[in-house]
Amino acid sequence: MIDLETYLDAAAIDLGPAHPKPTSTNGDQFEATRTLFTSEDGLVEIGVWECTPGHFTADRSTSSEVCHIIAGRATLARRDGEVREIGPGDVLVLPRGWTGAWTVLEKTRKLYVMHHDGS
Repeated sequence: MIDLETYLDAAAIDLGPAHPKPTSTNGDQFEATRTLFTSEDGLVEIGVWECTPGHFTADRSTSSEVCHIIAGRATLARRDGEVREIGPGDVLVLPRGWTGAWTVLEKTRKLYVMHHDGS
């Protein structure tokens, strides 16, 4: 049966314990994630993620991601060096193939939608 689900107040959803961020390059970062939905084929995932300040690399070689920033501030740097700052209310699109780095300036929480390749 196909049904709908609602999640009220994404800023208050309990994400559980935070763990060290594996792609962190400085800042001793910790992150927590709660997956809210995964499609039957496993290609679409929606969830809430939060990370402490610091710097980490990101690779979307096999997926694309849309993020809505709920809280915090960060900058994203593309491989060519362009840097953009994001904050609460901003929507971020990382198309398949994007690589770069995040610098989390303030503890940041986002709602994300990932679309993974089928391979």
